[in-house]
Amino acid sequence: MLDKLNVILQRFNEVTDLIIQPDVINDNQRYVSLNREYKSLKPLVEIREKYIELSSRINEAKLVLKEEKDPDFREMAKMELDELLPMFVSLEEEVKVLLLPKDPADDKNALVEIRQGAGGDEGAIFAGDLFRMYQRYCEQRKWKIEIITMNDGTAGGFKEVSFEVTGESVYGILKYESGVHRVQRVPATESQGRVHTSAASVVVLPEAEEVDVDLDMKDVKKDTYRSQGAGGQHVNKTESAVRLTHLPTGIVVECQDGRSQHKNYEQALKVLRSRMFDMEFKKKQAEQAAQRKTMVSTGDRSAKIRTYNYPQGRVTDHRIGLTTYNLTDVIGGDIQRFIDELHMAENAEKMKEGNDII
Repeated sequence: MLDKLNVILQRFNEVTDLIIQPDVINDNQRYVSLNREYKSLKPLVEIREKYIELSSRINEAKLVLKEEKDPDFREMAKMELDELLPMFVSLEEEVKVLLLPKDPADDKNALVEIRQGAGGDEGAIFAGDLFRMYQRYCEQRKWKIEIITMNDGTAGGFKEVSFEVTGESVYGILKYESGVHRVQRVPATESQGRVHTSAASVVVLPEAEEVDVDLDMKDVKKDTYRSQGAGGQHVNKTESAVRLTHLPTGIVVECQDGRSQHKNYEQALKVLRSRMFDMEFKKKQAEQAAQRKTMVSTGDRSAKIRTYNYPQGRVTDHRIGLTTYNLTDVIGGDIQRFIDELHMAENAEKMKEGNDII
């Protein structure tokens, strides 16, 4: 394990030297790539120091037990060893996790899209509940949210809402939320008090930068039209809404929530890049899933991932079989336990995959 950490230290030193070179600074794509690598390697370099220090203290204590005759010194060494060995085992597990191959998009910002699913008006109301759940979660993490599109439901909530989330490693944390979320409750529109099942879909995309996608603007068709929905006098009077169509892939992006055509165009272009990047990203995920048979992060966004049962106050994540009875807290933004458990489950699958290969 130390040999692997030494190789990483060597690469970290190389990257540290490279990112201050003038030719690298002038090459935006290479500079961005090296900066990402620097950030990903730094935690391993820091934990290497702890690993070496702990190993040294353990070896010293073992040496005392082997050579020292004085019973007091031996007792002190034994006590230290009893304290250090569990710490070392824990540190080794932490190093193993850090050494696992990381999804290249994990450090990126994210674009989140929530759409009403089965259940009509209740599906739209639930989509609104999910939006507020993520909004509160992002506030807790000090992440910034910017609305891209917002299409209101007829009885509340949203037919569709999409937003950008900016912060530290946003995609790597929120990616587990992609899929179909199901709600079981008595809808406000139900007069006889019967429990209905409705749904909303969540898609989390890694935000692509210009250096991530080779987008030829000759392949993009731009249309403008008048915005629809809330927005005051500005809406419906100017052609501020923008529709971009990527002709080779057929991807269509619409944006109308901004106050100007220029703002909507920028947002639409950002979403288009992210969807193009995501197409390739999903192909790789599908290949990995076929090899690993993972239930955690397959990229299958049609899969039912979580059920929110209001009569029982229960939330169940179907991928890992985790059930909690704090639905009010979860809908209020307390989703960290689910994310942590899913992250651990995916790491366990990766570690098992590595052992199977060996």
